[in-house]
Amino acid sequence: MDVAGLSVRLGAKTIVDDVSFGVEAGEWLSVIGPNGAGKSTVLNAVAGLLPRAGDVRLHDASVDAMSRRALARRLAVVAQTPTVPPAITVFDYVLLGRTPHIPPLGREGRADLDAAHRVCERLDLTAFAARRLETLSGGERQRAFLARALAQLDGGDRGLLLLDEPTSALDIGHQQEVLELIDTLRGGDRLTVVSTMHELSAAGQYADRLLLLSRGRVAAGGTPAEVLTAELLERHYRARVRVIDQDGHPVIIPMRPSG
Repeated sequence: MDVAGLSVRLGAKTIVDDVSFGVEAGEWLSVIGPNGAGKSTVLNAVAGLLPRAGDVRLHDASVDAMSRRALARRLAVVAQTPTVPPAITVFDYVLLGRTPHIPPLGREGRADLDAAHRVCERLDLTAFAARRLETLSGGERQRAFLARALAQLDGGDRGLLLLDEPTSALDIGHQQEVLELIDTLRGGDRLTVVSTMHELSAAGQYADRLLLLSRGRVAAGGTPAEVLTAELLERHYRARVRVIDQDGHPVIIPMRPSG
């Protein structure tokens, strides 16, 4: 995926201003930045959920030239707080991901049911398939959200998965579980991942590259070691931190002001 000159205005305010970046097939790019930097806006604009200026290309084709259904077979979004239909079962929720593959006024076929079963098994959701989604724990629900996205991309070619704060509101154990799952899926399912993340050490451990946004513009981009520096974090987060290296990955340690 290549993004060039992405800008988003909401009313009279520019939220994202001239953001450009590229993501290689199979790569994980994490977009970081302080609150209000425009991270979620970038993801929503790339997905076509917000009006924007600029060019977004997927597999060398402009997304503006694709139908909504064709784009949805190549690109799936997991929102920070997905909308969940009331009383829906896990399997039926996952099956909703097949909507772009079903003809208008048609019904799901055997291929769609098989795809939903396949991703439920892959994400260890088969035992929960008949349960209502709202009865699951936070980590289990996050797996169901990912399963719906994978069902949506099943049968496509080199899908793009956009994740808005995939570990939001999860405890540290479930955070690790979800991040490991995403990392495994992008290898086994040929997925390209673009995520937003607040937890900087986790972003540095799992993402191949980081894009630091500040006030709607790109402040830095590169490997985690290049972006997660004490100087950049102090400048853009107004935070006093210490950055240490752990097995080649930067770990961020907040520091109390002296005195």
